[in-house]
Amino acid sequence: MATSTDNGASSATAAATIQSLRESLCSEETPLPIRFRALFSLKHVARHEPGPNALAAIDAIAAAFSSPSALLKHELAYCLGQSANDAAIAPLQQVLADVKEDTMCRHEAAEALGALGNASNLEILRQFRDREGEDIVIIETCEIAIDRIEWENSEERKKEKLRQSDFASIDPAPSMAEAEAMQTVEELEKTLMNTEAPLFLRYRAMFALRDMASPPDLPTAVPAVLALAKGFADSSALFRHEIAFVFGQLSHPASIPALTAALSDTEEASMVRHEAAEALGSLGEEEGVEDVLKRFLHDKEKVVRDSIIVALDMVDYEQSKQTEYALIPEAKAVAA
Repeated sequence: MATSTDNGASSATAAATIQSLRESLCSEETPLPIRFRALFSLKHVARHEPGPNALAAIDAIAAAFSSPSALLKHELAYCLGQSANDAAIAPLQQVLADVKEDTMCRHEAAEALGALGNASNLEILRQFRDREGEDIVIIETCEIAIDRIEWENSEERKKEKLRQSDFASIDPAPSMAEAEAMQTVEELEKTLMNTEAPLFLRYRAMFALRDMASPPDLPTAVPAVLALAKGFADSSALFRHEIAFVFGQLSHPASIPALTAALSDTEEASMVRHEAAEALGSLGEEEGVEDVLKRFLHDKEKVVRDSIIVALDMVDYEQSKQTEYALIPEAKAVAA
């Protein structure tokens, strides 16, 4: 039985660990891959640890928004959205409302507010969806986030039985309800590519196809990956970037040609190319992937260059057979 002394020592250890991770994350002197690993450790704490630890981790993540790195800041916003904790709302709203902030960061903040599912976020999301002169990426993200929150808080949601997914992420849109998820790859592809349909519905088809591609030996896996790859032809950069993100989750070798093409297209939006780079990083064990990534170490776009650095660190992780990408020894010490 744990004594009060034990609990006090554990709390002190947790606080020290979170502070150490915060210092690594917030220091511009720390190499970017180490900052990312610290971030993912803090994300783990924010999502899974008791109240005070979670709040300290959220505060640590939010503190790093002072960084000049758009890549890091967009990842901060994503991790806050995955925290399932309303303490993340205030810093996310602040990022979305800062019209001088990088569009990629603001988009991720809007998406994260949708992931949190709190109806109190509807007002600010509608404000920037309807803002005159707003970037189309922000408008589309706010549309999806609004639809997600309204779905999350609807009577329809209570009646829906969602298909079990292999992925623990809180997605911008849920996969199809179990009944609709029984559709064929071809049927879901039609919804995915239907530009007349709401983006929220198309995203639901996207995540249904993702789930049909996992595990990778399912008979539907390769057809689902190839169907998703067609999404790179869509006119929406936001949509194309989400396809690349899904491929990063899947780490399926069949996605390599499409991801390589997206990264190699220097006319493609940087938010798509960066996501393609990181997705390729998750496929680091596959032949030729590391060489492809190294070709873009000196890309003209800083967010792409930074993504290559992080992706190559992921390749090192994949090839080293480490058990966890994040600084999990530190993160586990937080459990108190």
